[in-house]
Amino acid sequence: MGAVRIAVQIQPQHADYAAIRDAAARCEDLGVDVIYNWDHFFPLFGGSPDPHTGKHFECWTMLGAWAEQTTTIKLGALVTCNSYRNPDLLADMARTVDHISGGRLVFGIGAGWFEKDYVEYGYEFGTAGRRLRALAEAMPRIRRRFELLDPPPLGPMPILIGGGGEKVTLRIVAEHADIWHGFGDVETIRRKTEILARHCAEVGRDPAEIERSVGFQLHRAPLPDAEAYLELGVVEFTLGVSGPDYDLEPLEAWLAWRDRVNA
Repeated sequence: MGAVRIAVQIQPQHADYAAIRDAAARCEDLGVDVIYNWDHFFPLFGGSPDPHTGKHFECWTMLGAWAEQTTTIKLGALVTCNSYRNPDLLADMARTVDHISGGRLVFGIGAGWFEKDYVEYGYEFGTAGRRLRALAEAMPRIRRRFELLDPPPLGPMPILIGGGGEKVTLRIVAEHADIWHGFGDVETIRRKTEILARHCAEVGRDPAEIERSVGFQLHRAPLPDAEAYLELGVVEFTLGVSGPDYDLEPLEAWLAWRDRVNA
């Protein structure tokens, strides 16, 4: 098992970009291991009266800016939506951000789920099954494009796949991911880890090759449960924080815990 990492998802909603840029800088100064944003076009929560209204900024242009702004911290989308871009184009975008950052990109991807994004921006929402099949079809194209690009990613660029669907998503994780990102309490992650191991056996892969990541909201994150997740092989703890102010004060306890575990 690798060293424990603390990541922060700087949710790009309800804030001016200056506040987002400042949050990224503070995370790097504090010693956070990874910063993520997300690939949505509208807030996911917190608007009033409609929770999906308010200030919001786009994912990949922001990652390019973060890549220039920072120097040591890893960065990525948690997660980019496979539906919104041609897979080969997405691979090229990721390779470019990887070079801008000096090889610090984590390539996070998922099948997509937020219907308003699709409807408002003219994408076909379809069914969850169709979106998952599209992700399964895209992954070999993305990996192949990484090999064809000149220059290729600085790499090795880890592929993170997010989602907890037990029949299809975890199968795609077993086939393609370096990191699996999920959500849930300890028992949920335990069950899904066991299912992932079965998928790995079916595709002939050692499940130990896939790192485990779990996400929480920073101000509700159960630090007392961290040891239990660690026993399940979780090495990356991602803590989400929303605008407008990006209060990072609770990070101090998490970073201190990480340092004790990794000592």
